[in-house]
Amino acid sequence: MSADLPSGFWSGWIIVLTLFSLACVAWLVWSLYFGKDIDEHPEVEPVWDGNLQEGHNAPPLWWFWMIFGALVFSLMYMMFFPALGSNAGILNWSHGKRLSDSYENFDANFAGVRAEIVSMSLVEIQNDLDLMDTAERIFRRECSVCHGPEGRGQANLFPNLHDVDWQWGASAEQIEQSIRGGRSANMIAWQAMLGEEGVEQVAEYILTLDVGGDASLPGQAVYQQSCTACHGPDGAGNPLLGAPRLSDDIWLYGGDFETIKASITNGRFGIMPAFGHRLDDVQIKLLIALLVR
Repeated sequence: MSADLPSGFWSGWIIVLTLFSLACVAWLVWSLYFGKDIDEHPEVEPVWDGNLQEGHNAPPLWWFWMIFGALVFSLMYMMFFPALGSNAGILNWSHGKRLSDSYENFDANFAGVRAEIVSMSLVEIQNDLDLMDTAERIFRRECSVCHGPEGRGQANLFPNLHDVDWQWGASAEQIEQSIRGGRSANMIAWQAMLGEEGVEQVAEYILTLDVGGDASLPGQAVYQQSCTACHGPDGAGNPLLGAPRLSDDIWLYGGDFETIKASITNGRFGIMPAFGHRLDDVQIKLLIALLVR
């Protein structure tokens, strides 16, 4: 039990439970061995099931010593360790203090090495096989559940990190921002504004952006009016807004007509969670070195 309790109520409650439990055990021992004369028994002894007769033998003496030893151990433990609520005990030990001491020892032993890694350039880290092995282990532990063990994305929901088209940008600074602060996409639903016919026309036009866009399609006018603010007039996208490029063959949710139509109709709201509170500067630097191309 830790002495790091959130309020005085819980500290007092634990004290009451602990002392009450010890008192109950002490009363049980006293009642069994000292509370009555075991030689006194009624003249007529009750009998059950024909020949099952109540006995009057005392419990084995080793029971007494075992329970007595447990009581002594409990009292000693309560003196040295935090067993009575927020009382830290003579040794002033707690889980929180032990964890804090472990962090302090870790920082004292490895602060220099970690500072050196943070100050290294990405190229230097990429040329260090041991550091890159560490980066891969961090990726597998923290990132592979979404992006896959090899970082190639999966489920048409999580992007491939090996291609050249990154929704929020692939520079070291942009990758660091994505890891630290996370990303929240906001592709709104256009069904209500464009209608079914307008959605289909835009989807049809988007499929021609890889060859410059077919100006003869009716969806061009709708695209220019509703989509260029984010994706650009030529579908080049905008990493600052998280608007992906539409003029190549790299698609997160799928590039066929029906999937594009679904994206326009319902919108997309993918979330990349923030890892700034989970990973330290060294781990983030190693991940950047692993991911940047």
